[in-house]
Amino acid sequence: MTGKNLLDQPETLLPAEPEVQAALAAAARSDIARVVALHPTSSLAWAELADVTHAEGRYLESYAYARVGYHRGLDALRKAGWRGAGPIPWSHEPNRGVLRSLYALRRAAREIGELDEVDRLTTLLNDSDNSAISRIQSLHTSTQLITIIRPEAVDSTPAAAEAAPVSEAAPDETTDAGSPQSIGEPVDRPVVDN
Repeated sequence: MTGKNLLDQPETLLPAEPEVQAALAAAARSDIARVVALHPTSSLAWAELADVTHAEGRYLESYAYARVGYHRGLDALRKAGWRGAGPIPWSHEPNRGVLRSLYALRRAAREIGELDEVDRLTTLLNDSDNSAISRIQSLHTSTQLITIIRPEAVDSTPAAAEAAPVSEAAPDETTDAGSPQSIGEPVDRPVVDN
């Protein structure tokens, strides 16, 4: 059997985006879309927006934002010399926007039932860096985003309170019919960033 030896592929290392990181660090969650509009080629900015909308239970929007981040990431990778295969190490921080976009797209594809896409993206992530999925999962929950946004930049006014999906219903949370809240349904309460 013949084929490409992926071990001989050089690592792809993307350039840093200090202006994007600074803009995201200074932005409140409600301002991330403005950062994306200022930096539309940044997969990191799109990944942030996909994470926020996913945390709010807006899965289709999260899918769309992650899809754009994925395509912007592929553009950046190709510009850096990537030829569709080879390592994209998580350890190189500028690569994390692309890897997070891939992960966000995988997560949103699962939410909307696009299982072939989940499989394809799982393979792509594992081929890029076999630790990427576990690292992202360890850093991201629905109430704590991976973001580089400072907690003090989060708008905590009552009007900014955002609904977040929950993994388990608290014993006192019930629906209007008096039955327990369904797992994964958004509960109307603010998100607390740690």
